[in-house]
Amino acid sequence: MVTSPRARLLTVLALAVAVGLFITLVPGHRGWFDLGVYHGTVGDWVHAGGDIYGYTRLDTHYGFTYPPFAAVVMLPMSLLGWHTTIVAHLALTALACAAVLYWLVDPIAREHAWPRLFTVGVATCLLALLQPVRDTVSFGQVNLLLLALVLLDARLLSTGRHRWAGVGIGLAAAIKLTPAIFILYLLLAGRRRAAAIAVGTAAAATLLTALIAPGPSWTFWTEVLGDTSRIGDLAYVSNQSLRGVVARLDPAVPRTLPWLVMVAGTLALWAVRVRRAARAGDVWGGFALTGLAACLISPISWVHHLVWAVPALILLAGAGLREPDARRHRRLLWSAGAAWVILCSGVVWLWSRHHTGLDGFVGGSAYAWLTLALLAFLPLRSPAPAAHQPAASEPITAARP
Repeated sequence: MVTSPRARLLTVLALAVAVGLFITLVPGHRGWFDLGVYHGTVGDWVHAGGDIYGYTRLDTHYGFTYPPFAAVVMLPMSLLGWHTTIVAHLALTALACAAVLYWLVDPIAREHAWPRLFTVGVATCLLALLQPVRDTVSFGQVNLLLLALVLLDARLLSTGRHRWAGVGIGLAAAIKLTPAIFILYLLLAGRRRAAAIAVGTAAAATLLTALIAPGPSWTFWTEVLGDTSRIGDLAYVSNQSLRGVVARLDPAVPRTLPWLVMVAGTLALWAVRVRRAARAGDVWGGFALTGLAACLISPISWVHHLVWAVPALILLAGAGLREPDARRHRRLLWSAGAAWVILCSGVVWLWSRHHTGLDGFVGGSAYAWLTLALLAFLPLRSPAPAAHQPAASEPITAARP
């Protein structure tokens, strides 16, 4: 560990410059395309009386695919110019990342008596290199904002402040349907109050939107929700869900049954593991597992959606750092490092044009396999002895999965 404050500052600055150069020079910037869809949609809705789900950006067929509550939340964009919108998005995303890293990395720094700002600074650089994070930022996506909303509930539950737990999940589910799986997690974990608050929040946001925008609400729930053609090609290599894995076997052959079997098996594995996490009082582990499951079972999980794997990566590294057994300590840290490298590499794009054959099946879905491995093997904390239940701030001891 770097000891001098000056050396720590210079180290973080050097890392930040290196990361900035990497992001700038490596191809793959998305030109804030999705942010342009959001900005154009609400602008057309407010200023031209357009249809939220009728707007498409430029000469593409891509339009707004989220529930109408998301458009209501994004209404301030209609008052901002394009470049101001980009700056606002970057600022909000930076705040979301800061919150996530504070909740997940700062406890590791405190546990090992590391300089907290230095540790979070290094973690920020490592986070920025992940392709899902890079894509979320350069697309102008909302993934990191939703991640922070959901993890706010994990923070509240892990610190015993249950009164408002569930609001973050409810708002996230009203903005984008995928986070609704966290309501099922709350039920499996016996957090009925938080689950009820999440359902109530999502329902209230949806009903309020129906009063504000009845037409778009009707269109979304009766037409748009089931129209997969608005989202994209299931077999496209960026789709790292189980549905994408199956679709890439042969896009011309429907394979709904195998996909449903894989989803059922994944949900069964997830349910067993989150129940175990709940018995151990491992709130963060349960949330991390649920984020992984959400990516796998969703019909579409673009690469940028895999920011939901970030908590699992951090918890895996944390488990390795506190593991007393030397062999397992090395194995967990190597696993965390390998997972981070894979998610930074963009390796799946090697099969963007040709994803057939065994190599395409394995390499073209590398992120999906990694997500499944994390779901199956992420270490969870051991149940506390009956005589001593640890406080939320006490160190967590990793157990074999």
